[in-house]
Amino acid sequence: MSTENLPQSPEQPSRKPRVAVVFGGRSSEHGISVVTAGAVLNAIDRETYDVLPIGITRDGRWALTADEPARMAISDRRTPDVEQLAESGAGAVVLPLDPGNREVVVSEPGSVPKALGEVDVVFPVLHGPYGEDGTLQGLLELSGVPYVGAGVLASAVGQDKEYMKRVFTSFGLKVGPYVVIRPREWARDESAARKKIVDFAGEHGWPLFVKPARAGSSIGITKVDDLSGLDEAIAEAQRHDPKIIVEAALRGREIECGVLEFEDGPRASLPSEIPSPETHAYYDFEAKYIDSTPGIVPAPLTEEETAEVRRLAVDAFEAASCEGLVRADFFLTEDGEFVINEINTMPGMTPISMYPKMWEATGIGYPELIDLLVRAALRRSTGLR
Repeated sequence: MSTENLPQSPEQPSRKPRVAVVFGGRSSEHGISVVTAGAVLNAIDRETYDVLPIGITRDGRWALTADEPARMAISDRRTPDVEQLAESGAGAVVLPLDPGNREVVVSEPGSVPKALGEVDVVFPVLHGPYGEDGTLQGLLELSGVPYVGAGVLASAVGQDKEYMKRVFTSFGLKVGPYVVIRPREWARDESAARKKIVDFAGEHGWPLFVKPARAGSSIGITKVDDLSGLDEAIAEAQRHDPKIIVEAALRGREIECGVLEFEDGPRASLPSEIPSPETHAYYDFEAKYIDSTPGIVPAPLTEEETAEVRRLAVDAFEAASCEGLVRADFFLTEDGEFVINEINTMPGMTPISMYPKMWEATGIGYPELIDLLVRAALRRSTGLR
């Protein structure tokens, strides 16, 4: 791997690129982020890269953590957390906000701050708000540190389901019917906001899916079969995000497709199909991660359908100005049309996640996938591009 752009010194004429794997975070997807980080730490080539694991606790503290992927797995149907892995209960890791300085420092109460060395690239395997939504990406832009994945705008668009759909529509991608209830709208007149949803159901029928507008991993989502379940579903979505989105149910097959950035541009993987889980109302958090409902890779589609969904996945990647990677989720409707549901700019990459499984079926194993993502980040500069 080329290291021509890496910092050089007389004492160290050459060295391995240093990757900080940042994980955890303040969102409700904290545990899945830790599981993803464990998979990344387990797969990254230690002969090519030096690795620095940094966890963000649920209250936002950056902590130096143990480099022990085996402790970062789901156990007894429970996800791990950063607090279990942090080397100190009080110390904090600090990134510099000086683009000319990439040295990471750890400070302990009553002790002189300790330099951990320079970081060449950050691999932020965070999901949800305060990590996947452009906030962390903005911090890294200010720090001048390259990072894996989408930039500030694409991360924000990919996190907010409303504006994601607006962007896709403007680029000619088909989306399903939806209605949005914003926080001020709900605070101003709950009855009017609720009626807006009821009127939407009258137009498009039940069931509806009530979702936090800016969350992932199917957390906070409720399938509502009739009016009696609506208030509880709204309250559950608002527990995770004051802004909610309500979507009409689309009848069809759930198809996913991975996009990965190569030197010559983005390419799509073979798609997968998510069958309806037998013990869940839909493909929710427990079906995905706890009960591990298996996807079908590659999806049993015609050659024409496979080519079409791969094209549309790349179109979605480009429409949102994404970088690095994306998982694009579609419905293949009963009339044979692909409708895009959403993109994930940092999809789950646990050992059972569909994104790495799709690339494995396409011919790229997990270690190579991680290497390609880091290489893509090292090729890019921060700032306008």
